[in-house]
Amino acid sequence: MASDSNMDREMILADFQACTGIDNIAEAITLLELNNWDLVAAINGVIPQENGILQSNFSSEASQTSPYGPHNQSEATAPVPSAPPSSASASASASASASSSSSPPSSSSPAFCPVQPSRHIVERQSRMLNFRVEYRQRSTEVVLEDASTVGDIKSILETELQVPVSKMQLKGWKSGDVSDSTVLRSLHLPKNNSLYVLTPDITPSASTSQSSSAQQGLSNQNYLLVISHREAQRDYSLNFPASKTIQEVKRNISDLTNIPVRHQQWDGWPASASDDSMTLASSGISYPCHHLTVCRRSSPALTVDQTDECTDVHMVSDSEGDDFEDAPEFGVDESEIFGMGSSSCRKSPMMPENSENEGDALLHFTAEFSRRYGDCHPVFYIGSLEAASQEAFYGKARDRKLLAIYLHNDESVLSNVFCSQMMCADSIVSYLSQNFITWAWDVTKEANKARLLTMCTRHFGSVVAQTIRTYKTDQFPLLLIVMGKRTSNEVLNVIQGNTTVDELMMRLMGAMEIFTAQQQEDIKDEDEREAREMVKREQDEAYRVSLEADRKKREAQEREEAEQVRQERIKKEQEEEREAIRLSLEQALPPEPKEEGGEPISKLRIRTPSGEFLERRFLGSCKLQVLFDFVASKGYPSDEFKLLTTFPRRIITQLDPAWSLVEAKLFPQETLFLEAKE
Repeated sequence: MASDSNMDREMILADFQACTGIDNIAEAITLLELNNWDLVAAINGVIPQENGILQSNFSSEASQTSPYGPHNQSEATAPVPSAPPSSASASASASASASSSSSPPSSSSPAFCPVQPSRHIVERQSRMLNFRVEYRQRSTEVVLEDASTVGDIKSILETELQVPVSKMQLKGWKSGDVSDSTVLRSLHLPKNNSLYVLTPDITPSASTSQSSSAQQGLSNQNYLLVISHREAQRDYSLNFPASKTIQEVKRNISDLTNIPVRHQQWDGWPASASDDSMTLASSGISYPCHHLTVCRRSSPALTVDQTDECTDVHMVSDSEGDDFEDAPEFGVDESEIFGMGSSSCRKSPMMPENSENEGDALLHFTAEFSRRYGDCHPVFYIGSLEAASQEAFYGKARDRKLLAIYLHNDESVLSNVFCSQMMCADSIVSYLSQNFITWAWDVTKEANKARLLTMCTRHFGSVVAQTIRTYKTDQFPLLLIVMGKRTSNEVLNVIQGNTTVDELMMRLMGAMEIFTAQQQEDIKDEDEREAREMVKREQDEAYRVSLEADRKKREAQEREEAEQVRQERIKKEQEEEREAIRLSLEQALPPEPKEEGGEPISKLRIRTPSGEFLERRFLGSCKLQVLFDFVASKGYPSDEFKLLTTFPRRIITQLDPAWSLVEAKLFPQETLFLEAKE
């Protein structure tokens, strides 16, 4: 039953793309899911004012021929928001056209009939169509309203290419050859179209060297491959750059037809295309358009002998591992593909179940991701979710980054496309590496999913964990963009797997704008806080210096006071010593002689520095030392003061102390004065 459901949905998807002209598979799946895979409602939602769907007759016919039953009018006309334009790779830009008139329609495919809407139902609006027309080595862009005709395009090309309309064949129409009078609106074309011009009646005038140069120039052009799927009786028109390899073309066809590369059988490749690693430019296919046919090989499993008997060199892929990845993506069991149940043929899981160490689990995830999709992928953080959060959120404000949490699920049909085309795109890899800390986890196993929910609850709250629980398997993979805040972590965006490179980049840049605004505020607050802390540190330093200066000043004052006390003590001791000497000298002086005595007496008058006079009588025979002791006993020691005569000026203290007063000529009387020594 699951296989029948997958086949029915593939037919609806192909019919929906053929009618709406939507090239991107993921975009088409999203629109169909929004309408519960109701083909009529989805078509009317995308082009409600351009191509109406006949309801009255269609409903009864569809109820008989389609397994999806009738649809009421409200469902059929329910508008669906249009998805943004896609810029995916060649496999995502494939536009499935209706099968040729010679092939009978599938009985299980729902019937639908595009008709012009009635004038009283909808007012007709002009629609601009873009045409990229290839002619030899030239590419011309033509923009016309859908009310124009094919002849109008040829008239414009006649002016641009200098080719007469009569000798011009305009090819590449999905509905086959059309006449010059055909109105473009009646062809129900998508907005962007690729055509090419053939001029069989005009012989190229280029020389052999010019032809070789032109052939080399094809490597910069696009090839239009019209590929017929035999079993489904359906044609696919795909544009591939000339640098694409045959192997990449086969992988893209595997996504569209659900036929693994190793089980594809091809017709139409030239004999020169002997290696799947060859580019389209060097394979020898026709330019600008080439027709091919693909089908599934009749035997699900090949023996060695059968493999040797195969004559088509493109029947077996050079890379067998890709089929292990592609098969489960479309609900096909690997044991059915290879006709065996051996578990050794199954692909390795992205992450082991119940891994004790998160770092080891991430190492396994990174290695398996590289093995499947190549080395060009984001740098996944190796460590726990807590460590990744610390790295992203808790450094300096200028060093903080957003945290991108990639959640992988191998059971989702979108995982292979999202990883190979979105996560491995150079622009996405570069942007994530510069601005994000990218952490990954595989939720294919329930045990790993439960562990992730526990981690998310602990770090981001129960709301984030509950949000992840609500996503279904076919909505994975998910890319959560988390921003750290002061008090909590906030999930800015949850990007689902059904997106395009442009939309993914736009949402990443939108998250970065929010983060940058918050980061600038955090940097400002951090700078202000650091400025305040700097001022406080400076104040503390100034206070410390002031305290140190006060301490030194106080110590100096204490030293000065101590020195003063010491000097006073010394001075006092010296004074006491002088006083003791004075007293001893005073006591040792001979008594002053009387005037009436018979001995000769010398009368001396001594003027002190203060102006006072000292008078005393001495015996003429007294020694000068007695005079000196007398002066010292009055507080004028000879080592500090000089004793002089007035006229003639003599320094008495320099005379021999043993001389008598008579010998010193200080008899019978003399006036002396004391003078401090220098």
